[in-house]
Amino acid sequence: MARILVVDDAKIMRMNIKKMLTSLGHEVIAEAASGHEAIEQYKKYSEKIDLVTMDITMPMDQGIEDGIMAVKLIVEFDPSAKIIMVTSHGEQAKVIQAIQSGASNYLLKPIQMDKLTDALNKLGI
Repeated sequence: MARILVVDDAKIMRMNIKKMLTSLGHEVIAEAASGHEAIEQYKKYSEKIDLVTMDITMPMDQGIEDGIMAVKLIVEFDPSAKIIMVTSHGEQAKVIQAIQSGASNYLLKPIQMDKLTDALNKLGI
């Protein structure tokens, strides 16, 4: 069982991701609606978090532009952080940026259970 931080500015997406993860036996220990909140939650729970799911596109919050910037800052804080980016079709350039910034993998919206399971397995979760 992994302990996970779910980050998405859309509450319905956070709820859907949480439901999928808990159905696989994982625990969502924190949620965030912006990159800034994600960094705060990660630092608060860093010793407990095994994985972060991070939306790529979110509104700016306290200088944190999007999920990519949040990934950079989380990886600076914890180089071993495991982060799966969640993205819409047509954001390939942002996916590449996110991977270069330290993200471990990515999923396309709408998230399919088999793709989520594969992504988790690739990370040993």
